[in-house]
Amino acid sequence: MPATMGTVGENLRAGREHSKRTLREMSEQTKIRSDHLEALENGNYEVFSAPVYIRGFVRSYAAALRLNVAEVLAQLDEELGQTQRFKEHPRLGNESKGVVDLVMLHLSKINWSVALPLLLLALILLIAVFSYRIYKHAQSSDPLKELGPGLYQSHSGGETLPIPASTNK
Repeated sequence: MPATMGTVGENLRAGREHSKRTLREMSEQTKIRSDHLEALENGNYEVFSAPVYIRGFVRSYAAALRLNVAEVLAQLDEELGQTQRFKEHPRLGNESKGVVDLVMLHLSKINWSVALPLLLLALILLIAVFSYRIYKHAQSSDPLKELGPGLYQSHSGGETLPIPASTNK
């Protein structure tokens, strides 16, 4: 195989021609559509919707041709850096990240096998503290404060029942 010089597409085409294979044969081997392989060889990156496809296809194609994949990808990054469309990695969405996205991102980083038992322990401790405070409050309050005066009121005529005499003899 001749030394790499020129663009990534020229190097891919030279590698394919040196191995005496057709685009169709390479397509069958790499499982990449032949029109995509042809676009890569022609340097027509506008066919692809995102740089991730270009990089993945070039990586697979270069590996199938037994080229130095690291060198080819470095050269590809340099070429893509010169284009306006593929200069920056595209955003996955058009909207800016909101609070929910930020919270979900941080929740996805949590090791739940550790966090869940700790949360359960904290919940049990919290319930125990509140139960103790309610119990202490109930002990210190007057149990008869809610009891109305109705049990000891006099009946018609103002007379009350006599107090029973003790039977201690």
